[in-house]
Amino acid sequence: MIVEQLYTKCLAQGAYFIESEGEAAVIDPLREPMPYIELAEKSGAKIKYIFETHFHADFVSGHLDLARLTGATIVYGPRAETNYPVYVAQDGEEFTIGKLKIKVIHTPGHTPESTTYLLYDENGEPHAIFTGDTLFIGDVGRPDLAIRNGLTKEDLAGMLYDSLRNKIMPLPDHLIVYPAHGAGSACGKSMAKETYDTLGNQKKTNWALQPELTKEQFIKEATNILPPPQYFAKNAQLNKQGYNSVLEVVEKAENALDLATFEQHMKEGALVLDVRSAQEFAQGHIPGALNIGLDGMFAIWVGTLVEDLNTPIVLITPEGREEETVIRLARVGYDNVIGYLSGGIERWKEAGKAIAQVESIPAEEFARHYQSQQLNILDVRKPGEYTAQHIPGAQNVPLDYIYEHLGELDKNKHYYVHCAGGYRSMIACSILKRNGFEAITDIAGGFNAIKNTSVPLTQEICPTTGQPK
Repeated sequence: MIVEQLYTKCLAQGAYFIESEGEAAVIDPLREPMPYIELAEKSGAKIKYIFETHFHADFVSGHLDLARLTGATIVYGPRAETNYPVYVAQDGEEFTIGKLKIKVIHTPGHTPESTTYLLYDENGEPHAIFTGDTLFIGDVGRPDLAIRNGLTKEDLAGMLYDSLRNKIMPLPDHLIVYPAHGAGSACGKSMAKETYDTLGNQKKTNWALQPELTKEQFIKEATNILPPPQYFAKNAQLNKQGYNSVLEVVEKAENALDLATFEQHMKEGALVLDVRSAQEFAQGHIPGALNIGLDGMFAIWVGTLVEDLNTPIVLITPEGREEETVIRLARVGYDNVIGYLSGGIERWKEAGKAIAQVESIPAEEFARHYQSQQLNILDVRKPGEYTAQHIPGAQNVPLDYIYEHLGELDKNKHYYVHCAGGYRSMIACSILKRNGFEAITDIAGGFNAIKNTSVPLTQEICPTTGQPK
């Protein structure tokens, strides 16, 4: 028996490959099919089933391409409705993979069709559960993504409570819990950094599984969550309706553009997406470019900040990372990449084109400025991070909702911008520059670096208890 977790950090997403006796199954695959096909070839197996735990909202699943290339059957749980052929399983139904069995456990709540898959080993003993977004390590899925047909988020939260109590908690403590997401995903709010655990330990440590927790308390806590990123509903719809083959998307987008063609696309309204590091972007970039660094939660931030999935995009990438960029955009449904500038930013500079910069200073220099003058400070971390500890007087403008706050800012003021480590702040700076804010200074290293300077901070609050540390 092989059970392999394929964890993708930039999406905080876990897919799974299971194999026995030459037969294999894939659970919640990412959009590109080749990693799963290569695993099957390596183990000499044929992919028999593709199990989906639910209609994913935070990425475009790879089930359609994978099924087309392998002949595998796509399996959803009860209540799933799609625009393409799938097998809709019944609650309690079992599937055979070599000497293994996988049992369908319908666990609605995150979404109506949400399903947990229980894996039995070669001896018929329960081994693991693949919980999708029903149960995370340290948290549970948000209940506000499938509000329709008269269902409210409170209704779904109640369903989730019942699923956890009646379907998950009675299972044996030794089971391994394999969720669809980990820390960093917006599908929950307090997930642990671990990507799997035993069910017994989750019963002890996960707030949602505590025996004294009432249904009313659970509903109140589960629905106390920030709104989801705007791309969630769009990705869920793609997963229901279908989408273009990622192989075709990549082939179209792997297009090296000469300077004249690149500029023509810019004039026609294409978004210039610069995926280099924050400091590379700060030192010189194409005016009006949006910076979202590839070495971070790239896909999540593109999905959060680029509203239209059909936006035409031209790329500035580090050399050799063009295909990677295109695939990671396709994972969240951005399929309209026209191409990338051949020669990258150096080609732009060689042609004598205008270059923009963002002032970026170390935290120590910021501390000197702070001591000598009154500063306008923008803290672009999430509200919970800001509440836990911040610079007194700093204005909290979470990057997730920056467009909603632009009208509150003054283009005549000089803003010092920081996040936790410097990744999000440069994204924010690029957005501010694109919207006419010229006096912008990024604080390199962010709040983590500021904490080691003389800049005063509010008392640190524990995010779990809400009490001072």
